[in-house]
Amino acid sequence: METITFSPAQIHVFNLVSHIKSAMGLEQLRKQLAAFYAKQVDDEMDQLWESGQFDEKRQNELRGSHFRTPYKK
Repeated sequence: METITFSPAQIHVFNLVSHIKSAMGLEQLRKQLAAFYAKQVDDEMDQLWESGQFDEKRQNELRGSHFRTPYKK
């Protein structure tokens, strides 16, 4: 059987979520995590825009594009 090793960050999150006792607490955590990752994406996009790697022209090229893996029927 394979052993899974957790990082210090994962262990910290496990310890934090062990204190959540209600659905409302879980929902609040979910919203905080979503806001955290949304801010990281915004910051990364700002860096790409400022560096010139992403601009309005590229944004318009990607408009309407679909990159999802098609599902087999």
